[in-house]
Amino acid sequence: MTIGGIISAIIIGAIIGVLARLIIPGRQPIPWWLTIIVGIVAALIGTAIARGLGVATTSGIDWIELIIQIVLAIIGVLIAVALWTRRGRVT
Repeated sequence: MTIGGIISAIIIGAIIGVLARLIIPGRQPIPWWLTIIVGIVAALIGTAIARGLGVATTSGIDWIELIIQIVLAIIGVLIAVALWTRRGRVT
């Protein structure tokens, strides 16, 4: 992965994390930095899954890959909320 690929993964991951947080109803008492990290991890894992399924490279926007990434980010944010609140770190 090139430096440009890493930077774009961070940017796309941050956007995906924020989208996941906006999709989930209610308030999520986790910090924004954790949301961004969850989004970055979801973007990287989602890309790997999409490549494994053979849907990562298409002409135009890779909608299936984006959907996989967003679903993973939603799951990741829900897990982060559960772990964060269990430790008593409500912001």
